[in-house]
Amino acid sequence: MDRLHLINVFVAVVDVGGFAGAARKLGISPPAVTRAIGELEAHLGARLLTRTTRVVRVTEAGARYVEDCRRILAELAEADESVSGLHGAPRGRLTVTAPVLFGALHVTPVVTEFLQRYPEVTAACWFMDRVVNLTDEGVDVAVRIGELPDSSLQAVRVGSVRRVICAAPSYLDAHGEPQQPEDLPSHTLISANAVTPAPEWRFKVEGELRSVRVVPRMLTTTNDSAIAAAVEGFGLTRLMSYQVDELVRRGQLRRVLERFELAPLPVHLVHREGRHASHKARAFIDLALERLRQRLDPHA
Repeated sequence: MDRLHLINVFVAVVDVGGFAGAARKLGISPPAVTRAIGELEAHLGARLLTRTTRVVRVTEAGARYVEDCRRILAELAEADESVSGLHGAPRGRLTVTAPVLFGALHVTPVVTEFLQRYPEVTAACWFMDRVVNLTDEGVDVAVRIGELPDSSLQAVRVGSVRRVICAAPSYLDAHGEPQQPEDLPSHTLISANAVTPAPEWRFKVEGELRSVRVVPRMLTTTNDSAIAAAVEGFGLTRLMSYQVDELVRRGQLRRVLERFELAPLPVHLVHREGRHASHKARAFIDLALERLRQRLDPHA
């Protein structure tokens, strides 16, 4: 019994949702697929799939087993790549994750350059504002903003960003510029965190942390909409420096209360350590490290 072959067949059936599709994908006959699944189920003593004339469904045991199988196949592919990669160009699928706007502004140009440099690589970009578990979700490289918890992951710092408050010049001309954090409650405020009805914005005043309770006129769930409202002159908003730097350079927004900003937040590239860092991931990290350090001012 070739266990690796049986696992490959099982994963293919689950991925395509049928025996005939798996047969086409693997270049074998449908009866061979049926025999392989039967052999695997007999070996395990458990039903992995339920079959009808039209539908193939994964059992509870099968759902658990297929995730382990995918992990095994991925590790085998990485082992092959670590050997062949010593003498060849990166190849295979690279998965990268980053916060939404950071990914769009800074990671996408690195990914496209990387793909142009290495035509045998494909990329999946997971740009989302949540922390992705690299091991459980099969991600190669992540961009993390903020202090990192202790973990088995490897991290390399590429720069830093700040939380900044800004508004359009038209708003500041009409309503004046706040001089102290305590001035904020008298201004029209935009918050990009709608889940907090009465947020507190924190500042560093004379070396000490100080919180100012604010009641935004506009609550929104996306940074894009907060930026759009600020550019239109509606009010002040608080965002990451990288999200508004270009607009500040173009004069569409202006930073205020800069001397009260908190310490910069580090930006890291994070990846799995040791043999789990594939050849393609290491090549991407080398490029991303250079490009992101060029883009991010460590003293932003």
